[in-house]
Amino acid sequence: MSFIAKQKKTPITVYLIGDSTISIKETKAYPETGWGMPFKYFFDNTVTVDNRAKNGRSTRTFIEENLWQPVSQALNAGDYVFIQFGHNDEVPTKKSYTTEKDYRANLERFISETRARKAQPVLITPAARRKFDAAGKIEETHQVYAAIVREVAKKQEVPLIDLDQKSQELLQQYGPEFSKKLFLHLKPNQHPNYPDGKEDDTHFNELGAREMAQIVLAGIKDLRLELAERVVKPTVKK
Repeated sequence: MSFIAKQKKTPITVYLIGDSTISIKETKAYPETGWGMPFKYFFDNTVTVDNRAKNGRSTRTFIEENLWQPVSQALNAGDYVFIQFGHNDEVPTKKSYTTEKDYRANLERFISETRARKAQPVLITPAARRKFDAAGKIEETHQVYAAIVREVAKKQEVPLIDLDQKSQELLQQYGPEFSKKLFLHLKPNQHPNYPDGKEDDTHFNELGAREMAQIVLAGIKDLRLELAERVVKPTVKK
């Protein structure tokens, strides 16, 4: 009976909307990797992960550039929208800057329009940047905007995955030096895409992206979302 029930699961789509910490990277950017890239391999064949995240986008520019509207129009009942912005919203010197008031309003728009299609919004706080103080303690880098996400999630009763907090904990475990292994840190001539080397404490390499994706997966399970029932189950060899 359980086998029949599993076979009858309705196919769903999980949309990822956000910025470069999630997005699919061009070959010329490797080993930079968005966490949405490994994330899609976590689920069985009833789930399609549609990664719409784009480099450099904020909640405001994602809407202004007409990146959100096709997602909202494509949603079907039972689909999910995972929403993670903040990196580009919070920086006043960036063209993508979004005021705190507008950031909140944009998140609420994503939520209301997702629910209008009988789909499930999930809010995610922005992944932590790698920043340690002189004593080797991880520092908050999204304090204000991550707090807004938490507040909106509570007010709107939306499932929340606190990637900011969980990734801070992970980076603290790795420590100031070893945590470089999660980010785009390359010495000169270590990779042909970056002949001069690279020191980037925001964007992940393949290992870092997998770690972030696994935090999100753990959040899905902790929240007991229906999506958790569609995670790939290992085949036991007899």
